[in-house]
Amino acid sequence: MPTGTLNEQRATNLRLALEASVAGDAELLADLYTDDVHGWSPAISISSREELAVEVEERAGAFTEIAVAIEPIDLVDDKAFAEWAVSATHTGPFVLDDAVIVEPTGRRVALRGMTVAEFRGDRIKSFRQYWDEVALLEGLGLLPDTDT
Repeated sequence: MPTGTLNEQRATNLRLALEASVAGDAELLADLYTDDVHGWSPAISISSREELAVEVEERAGAFTEIAVAIEPIDLVDDKAFAEWAVSATHTGPFVLDDAVIVEPTGRRVALRGMTVAEFRGDRIKSFRQYWDEVALLEGLGLLPDTDT
């Protein structure tokens, strides 16, 4: 497979993976990640596609009207680096952890972040996502207002 074609597929798969994780769409994971994927973000740490599916499924229905904007994805060897911005409306229960579920607030939230992904072929074999967890909590109205 020519490098351009593989890189284009990797960029597409990274975009789809970001969108699926926000939307809670675990159906696409088998096409996007290796079985033994390892990943980390401020909210999760996983060591298999099965663990990732559980995490993603917990978000299903929590957010709607999702918009994902990804800056140009830089591909170097088998790694991809992407800055992104997500906005969505909180319309369903959102599982923060096993003990905390945030009921729908109806708020529109926005979050910016960065993903570093490593590939095996065209599938993601590991990822690290960096974003401001406090910004998400503020957007959901879960933190006290500090502007006063």
